Amino acid sequence: MVDLKAAPFGLSEKDIQWVSDVKVSMTLDEKIGQLFCPIGYSADSDYLDHVMLRHHIGGILYRTGDAAEMQKTHRYLQKKSRIPLLIAANLEAGGNGIAENGTYFGKQMQIAATGKKEYAYHLGRISCKEGAAVGCNWAFAPVVDIDYNWRNPITNVRTYGSNPEQVLEMAKEFLRGAAEEHVAPAIKHFPGDGMDEVDQHLLTSVNTMSCEEWDATYGKIYAELIAGGALSVMVGHIALPSYQKYFNPKTPDKLVPASLSKELLTDLLRGKLGFNGVITTDATPMVGFCCAMKREDAVPWSIAAGCDMFLFNKDLSEDFEFMKKGYERGVLTEERLDDALTRILGMKAALKLHEKQAAGTLVPKENALSVLKCREHVALAKSCADEAVTLVKDTQQLLPVSAEKYKKVLLEILGDFPSNEHVAETFKSELEKNGFQVSLYEKENFESFHPDTRTFRDSYDLVIYIGNVENASNKTTNRINWYTFWGNGNNLPWFVEERPVVFVSLANPYHLIDVPMIKTYINGYSNNDYVIESVVEKLVGKSEFKGKSPIDPFLGKGYLKY
Repeated sequence: MVDLKAAPFGLSEKDIQWVSDVKVSMTLDEKIGQLFCPIGYSADSDYLDHVMLRHHIGGILYRTGDAAEMQKTHRYLQKKSRIPLLIAANLEAGGNGIAENGTYFGKQMQIAATGKKEYAYHLGRISCKEGAAVGCNWAFAPVVDIDYNWRNPITNVRTYGSNPEQVLEMAKEFLRGAAEEHVAPAIKHFPGDGMDEVDQHLLTSVNTMSCEEWDATYGKIYAELIAGGALSVMVGHIALPSYQKYFNPKTPDKLVPASLSKELLTDLLRGKLGFNGVITTDATPMVGFCCAMKREDAVPWSIAAGCDMFLFNKDLSEDFEFMKKGYERGVLTEERLDDALTRILGMKAALKLHEKQAAGTLVPKENALSVLKCREHVALAKSCADEAVTLVKDTQQLLPVSAEKYKKVLLEILGDFPSNEHVAETFKSELEKNGFQVSLYEKENFESFHPDTRTFRDSYDLVIYIGNVENASNKTTNRINWYTFWGNGNNLPWFVEERPVVFVSLANPYHLIDVPMIKTYINGYSNNDYVIESVVEKLVGKSEFKGKSPIDPFLGKGYLKY
């Protein structure tokens, strides 16, 4: 039986009675529906009524959109839903996780680079304050993975780095900030990503630690955050063979993701770690989930194994049917369904959603949006950027640079992302404010291109590369890809001995492996305007570098330091 008086719920008798009354009033379809948190794709009322709400969903998540439109959609959903909804958002880096016009505070690794835990608190507070203004009450954050493997394409700057103690300290502060805004965090991705070099969006990834190693690192993080009152845990499509074998020696050698593993959900997370809150799967269209078993079996088994909520769908109607048939077949027992339902309603009660529903305040009024990018939030974001930008090396003793000495700058943006154009324009503008004459790299027309050294030296005094290789789902690597080849073009850094070159990464902090010949290297960790402005200030000597790397940018390879 779920103890709703105990942490993390802490419900009163009145709250518990609400949970009980709601359960008694529910049809089987309503109970099944509460298990689902689909992703929303439209604000159209017909879609909301006949695709989402008719399935009696327990929650929903929308990708980032216009704040006013998001708020309006959330208000409609809450008004039309008999049971208040959990409205989630990926609030990892700021209010921009739900609102395009929200504050992009900074990636978690940027926060860690400040070395100051108060910025982690501000990240949690600002992200959740702005999210709540739009109508969100559930943050799919913070990421508490540990960035042990520099080749991992999906953890990277989303983490607080490679030091478990720092990850834990920063995550605690995020939770403190979220709690002040009455938003439930979902710590993720249990049992812990960042060990291997693959992306669970594309396959089941593996945490290869022994039980003892896991207890001292990921296990310690989860244990302390659970003790600190975390309301929910997001479970990844990540295998942990050591503990799966420990709890069940007959576990097959085939990789089973935690999202479908009774050993990891019920025995480890519920049993050993004592977690009493809500467990949600990560997104179930991911291949790491889909490849483990037939979807018709996997949908009900995820709940039977110990998850409470089922995140996203291949097709909501089909998954609903799979879940219901699983209940009818006895895969999902009445006891397990009631247990999951009690926890879901318990979290809603802990967030006072039932009281807000009665008061008509589940989604605030439009004027609440004034908090987005308010003066305080922007000032803190700028301060965080100033504290975080990290000078990794400057062995050519180039910095600071001035327009008097290096007037003509070639600016190259590396990466193929929608943000490239804005990053290029912002960086160019900031350099030009400081007197530089900036040329943006354009792909060569080799019919008219002059590849000789003299032409290059006459054209440019300084080259600045901007690494904008963002973390993105479904990419097997976030390394640098070049346009030209054999050095016959100005995309590749063939000219490091001809002109001074600076490399600034606004995302992946490990790019030195691809550009060891560049002697001045800076990590900014995030590609927001505040980091770009701070980088330029430090390049020209208006501000000193203060950041400390939360990972080893040299990868243990001594030659990268020079």
